[in-house]
Amino acid sequence: MAEGGESELVLVLTPLLPIFEEVFSKKYHLIKSWESSMPLHLFLTAHAQSAKILLSSGRTPIDLTPVDSATLSCLPALECVVTTTTGVNHVDLPECRRRGIAIANAGTVFSEDAADFAVGLLLDVFRRISASDRYVRRGLWSQLGNYPLGSKLGGKRVGIVGLGSIGSEIAKRLEAFGCIISYHSRKKKPSVPFPYFDNVCDLASKSDVIIVCCALTSETFHIIDKDVLTALGKEGVIINVGRGPLVDEKELVQFLVRKEIGGAGLDVFENEPNVPQELFGMDNVVLSPHKAVLTPEAFSALLELTMANMEAFFANRPLLSPVKD
Repeated sequence: MAEGGESELVLVLTPLLPIFEEVFSKKYHLIKSWESSMPLHLFLTAHAQSAKILLSSGRTPIDLTPVDSATLSCLPALECVVTTTTGVNHVDLPECRRRGIAIANAGTVFSEDAADFAVGLLLDVFRRISASDRYVRRGLWSQLGNYPLGSKLGGKRVGIVGLGSIGSEIAKRLEAFGCIISYHSRKKKPSVPFPYFDNVCDLASKSDVIIVCCALTSETFHIIDKDVLTALGKEGVIINVGRGPLVDEKELVQFLVRKEIGGAGLDVFENEPNVPQELFGMDNVVLSPHKAVLTPEAFSALLELTMANMEAFFANRPLLSPVKD
């Protein structure tokens, strides 16, 4: 941990939201790498050798600069990485562990908003809310009559992939709708009453809906693949509020084009901000620009938590939201 003086430097790799920069600048000297025309690694070598803490932040998730081994090798004094995201797939965790670098993330700040959004996507797909809105706005109600029926959410079998903080909040909400919950995680959770599946294909075969909200790792890359989509079946629905690469997007698009799956609600994509154009004309697909967690309330809580983590580091106290193995 750090102790005063030069340690009050905070290295920031990408532009902060204005309110974040305003608040952090009052207490710390921010080393803003984006303000230099120098290549990043040359800048770090020249100006950030004594930085003990790195703040990984971006205006949007795709703005994040990877905290990879090449970056870490330029920062010999680094002791802590604080990221404003829940996911840490942009941070080389093994290299941080090897170097003894502590990591803090956004903890549970985004969990409730992400869960709300996942349920909203699911309701939209089943009840065809966005599609109905387009139908009315195009003047088709008066021309063609009533819009086709949607499906009831209550009673649906929902499989959650990743029953962490977000997944648990989703389960809580969907239980209130009368849904039947089951889940897949790295390991079974003894305190959870829902049925556990150690195989995602088995979970999909017993579900009407799969909601994806686990962390993106090398093990979970394309965890939703052709076999899972096949097991889910022609009436099944995929909701993804995790990370785009959790789903094999090419396979998902083909399943939707061939009508081998019932629908999808997607907040995240494999190559953001690029979205497969085949999805644009599908009324059974709801699309969102990676905004599930973006609310003023979440940003306010994130600002408070990020500041608290940095203060804890400089005061030699435990981090509030450490990333553990």
